[in-house]
Amino acid sequence: MTERRAILSGSPFEEQIGYARAVVDGDRVHVSGTTGFDYGTMTISDDVVEQAEQCLRNIGAALEAAGCGFADVVRVRYLLPERADFEPCWPVLRRWFGEVRPAATMLVCGLADPRMKIEIEVDARRPQGG
Repeated sequence: MTERRAILSGSPFEEQIGYARAVVDGDRVHVSGTTGFDYGTMTISDDVVEQAEQCLRNIGAALEAAGCGFADVVRVRYLLPERADFEPCWPVLRRWFGEVRPAATMLVCGLADPRMKIEIEVDARRPQGG
């Protein structure tokens, strides 16, 4: 039987909505759509690039709790309400994913809170023994 466990970040949204920041299912890790909220203070920057950085810090914490890291990411999805906000984020995204080169998709869509300018979700595979 494969291991399945939830990873919680402490975000109040997880409790209010009923989901986990990430789910480990055997060697697979599915990280939920993650926004730029700093979950410790429940604050969010007005700047999309700063939000992207915080998204990735939040995702990094979930991956670490799952026993893996950004080098193990195989799929990334970017969701943004404004198409023009994507290109300013490219240097940040390249810094985190440039060596890894996961499969990627960018979608333009509405997000749950108008302060949110980017949401990122990833799938990863844990290394053997991870």
